[in-house]
Amino acid sequence: MTNRSIDLSVNIAGVKFSNPVIAASGTFGFGREYSNYIDLDTIGGISVKGLTLEERQGNTPPRIAETPAGILNSVGLQNPGVRNFIKKELPFLKRYNTKIIANIAGNTVEEYCSMTEILSDIDIDAIELNVSCPNVKRGCAAFGNSVEGIREVTEQVRRYCKKPLIVKLTPNATDIKEIALAAEEAGADALSLINTILGMAIDIHKKRPILGNNVGGLSGPAVRPIAVRMVYEVANVVNIPVIGMGGIFDGEDAVEFLLAGASAVMVGTANFVNPTACVDVVEGIEDYLTRHNHNNVHEIIGKLQVY
Repeated sequence: MTNRSIDLSVNIAGVKFSNPVIAASGTFGFGREYSNYIDLDTIGGISVKGLTLEERQGNTPPRIAETPAGILNSVGLQNPGVRNFIKKELPFLKRYNTKIIANIAGNTVEEYCSMTEILSDIDIDAIELNVSCPNVKRGCAAFGNSVEGIREVTEQVRRYCKKPLIVKLTPNATDIKEIALAAEEAGADALSLINTILGMAIDIHKKRPILGNNVGGLSGPAVRPIAVRMVYEVANVVNIPVIGMGGIFDGEDAVEFLLAGASAVMVGTANFVNPTACVDVVEGIEDYLTRHNHNNVHEIIGKLQVY
């Protein structure tokens, strides 16, 4: 039950979200399936399934492997392509008032720029750059793994982007603070983190990797302490909003990120376990604020008292 006396609204780069809970990209599709379980207007926003310039079939199965306190995924960005998203999926999402974030992934800077130019002219609320993708022109090293890579893609996309620009940071970097600062200096309006952590699982009986792609991205509760630490570190060095994610399953998990400095949170893997997870997290944040006599969510954002 929503407590009307508590203000949960947050502002991220000029976009006002009714509450700080956003469905994370890749875990919520385009909202259709989850609309059978929840009212999409009860969550702050939806970061849609990662889009590429053209339709993509994704990686060879198996694509998902369950691990202790998490999952490994190697879906490979299966998606209908940016133009089919606009034509076939966006009209459904526009029935709702929840904010729409288009998550985009490219193999070259030019692909990122082309998608940004297309999306900048349609009715969405923000663009999220997935910089964990391999740059085929640079030996397939991920854009987000280096200061130079993230600066290049962010600067170029910024030239075409008419929407608030969120850069999604990979944890697979030597120093995430340097990466975050480079994205901010290059024109990011906000940062989201963390993306999945590279991992591997092996079927010891077949003596083969479980995933068809051999390796995949680890998500779920197992990564939460790492994610909270990285959000805390980044929030203390940048001057733009931070959106935290990584293993959030309930309201108390989300509050950890908010105290660490996140202005909003994204809920991902939990959606696979519990289709009402996003709404449950909203209600859990409200319950925490009520129990601790807070009137609005801003009273806890960045209020961690360190030793």
